Amino acid sequence: MRVAVLGATGATGRQVVSAALARGHHVVALVRRAGTLAPAANLDEVVWPDVADTTALARALPGADVVISALGGADRGPTTVCTDGIRSAVAAMKAAEVDRLIAVSAHGVLETHDKSLYSVAVWANVAERMRDKETMEPLITASGLRWTIVRPPKLADHDAIGRYRTGTDLPIRLWSSIGRADLAAFLLDEAETPRYTRAFPRIAR
Repeated sequence: MRVAVLGATGATGRQVVSAALARGHHVVALVRRAGTLAPAANLDEVVWPDVADTTALARALPGADVVISALGGADRGPTTVCTDGIRSAVAAMKAAEVDRLIAVSAHGVLETHDKSLYSVAVWANVAERMRDKETMEPLITASGLRWTIVRPPKLADHDAIGRYRTGTDLPIRLWSSIGRADLAAFLLDEAETPRYTRAFPRIAR
């Protein structure tokens, strides 16, 4: 497959890029600065310095089978990176005639923004990032694309374990988490064999 990765130099995006290459896919990695990723066979690095630049993104997408968004905002303070990036991505994908989008969001947004201990805790710590994902998701669901919005709980940095659960009604507890490497594997599994088209799967260990 030809896989375009938004947020390719972030902690999750790097895992997606390396896992996709390991599976033999051709990767188009959207980056802010050239030379950010180590050169590799089947890897094209495309500079996309401004997430609001739809034209630059549209030039990178023709021929892609799927766009995987691992965009994320700043740890602190207001951020609109996910919303602005997805707004550009939807327009660019339509211009490039690419219709499969898999986006990483977060458990605790929109209808999962409830009074559970997990939701209360995550909003207390990263409310601005959660607001960004809340405004991102409606852009995807209204796009007309074949979308999947993945809502993981807390992300952890460790090697892939290879054992995790997924489902649209998967219980998420205060202690729930998923490793970024396992999340990347699930994103690529969904790209290769869609199971959650126009759905909101959750994933947890």
